[in-house]
Amino acid sequence: MSNQQTQVSLREAFLYWLKLGFISFGGPAGQLGMMHQELVEKRRWLSETRFLHALNYTMLLPGPEAQQLATYIGWLLHGKRGAFIAGGLFILPSFFILSLLAWLYLAHGDLPLLQGVLYGIKPAVTAIVLFAAWRLAKKTLHSPALILLALWALVAIAGFNVPFPLIILTAALTGWILLKWFPAQLKAPATQHSTTAQAASTAQTAAIINDDSASPAVQRFSLRKLVMAVAIGIAIWLVAIGVLTAIYGWHSTQTQLAWFFTKAALLTFGGAYAVLPYVYQATVEQYQWLTALQMIDGLALGESTPGPLIMVVTFVGFVAGWSQQIFGPDSLVQAGFIAAAIVTFFTFLPSFVFIIAGAPLVEASRQQAVFTGPLTAITAAVVGVIVNLALFFGYFVLWPAGFSGQFDAIALLLGVISAIALFKFKQSIMRVLAAAAVPGVLLSLI
Repeated sequence: MSNQQTQVSLREAFLYWLKLGFISFGGPAGQLGMMHQELVEKRRWLSETRFLHALNYTMLLPGPEAQQLATYIGWLLHGKRGAFIAGGLFILPSFFILSLLAWLYLAHGDLPLLQGVLYGIKPAVTAIVLFAAWRLAKKTLHSPALILLALWALVAIAGFNVPFPLIILTAALTGWILLKWFPAQLKAPATQHSTTAQAASTAQTAAIINDDSASPAVQRFSLRKLVMAVAIGIAIWLVAIGVLTAIYGWHSTQTQLAWFFTKAALLTFGGAYAVLPYVYQATVEQYQWLTALQMIDGLALGESTPGPLIMVVTFVGFVAGWSQQIFGPDSLVQAGFIAAAIVTFFTFLPSFVFIIAGAPLVEASRQQAVFTGPLTAITAAVVGVIVNLALFFGYFVLWPAGFSGQFDAIALLLGVISAIALFKFKQSIMRVLAAAAVPGVLLSLI
């Protein structure tokens, strides 16, 4: 059988991944849809079954599933080179765009036009987060045990401020218990399985990487390759954080950014919406690198730019470097850019290691089931965490000065209209954000 790596040129793949990096709006659902439509249906670079198998693996991992799926497909097509090209180009455009927006926000944030845009889209972002929770709930909460787990997570983080990592660990343990003694509580309805099976059975015989394509020798699993890939990833991390510690010290903002976002990267089960409360707890309350309102503004900007939503951490890093003046008061732009680069590097390094190390093993187990009880339980708990995030945003949007301040009825109206557009009329996220920005701008001009 011919090697699929020779049938799609590296140049052709590079141009596609570069294009995707600039047009990947709409969050994970939109990005996955774009890749499926282009790579499975139009270009036929891989079959439906191979696409779903890769997606299943990335859903098991912490980190942004869309970026990891792009990295995985790049690896399937062109090995490690393809993985780094696909994964890197998926985030680089967003990194530069968000760094530029963060600079504009900090240096010229008092401009009425920018204030108007942010005022309009923040209520829409609240509706978008709530919509994300609803979509995930529809796919996940298919038994009483999982519904109770989601409610428990909501109460734990909203009412008792339980740390996000502890919620994840508790949910995983609960999932293991359910799998052992109450497995029926973890099974999805037959309709979901049949839909997936029907999609997976779609004939894709013309795909370059089809259901029966064998992996090239260099991509086949071996324990030595797995250990080496993990060791190299850990070594890169140790060298990077060691250099920061040697130059700036362990307690410096630079090193603490690297350490915290390494931990965050390993806990992002359920995507950016799930980890943002954890990021908020640390960056706003513990380290005080930015304010709550700046965090909301950052998410609003992240929703309106291409790339995975977790790229909002680039904005967080830029604001942290700027506000902490890590290079002094005369080098704020340099400080913001370097801090943003540190955060982005340490957030995405684990994602590349997971794919480079794990993809050969996943390809070797294509005929085996990979779903687990702990993952299902974690995803259920994530629903409650995302609802808490929506409530958190809604509070700051509707009561900017706290409950003792004035209630913002216009923000409520914009949020309700955005929710109707999403839930009832199935409008895209970008369209909702653009529509919400218009009244914000008009109000700023009045």
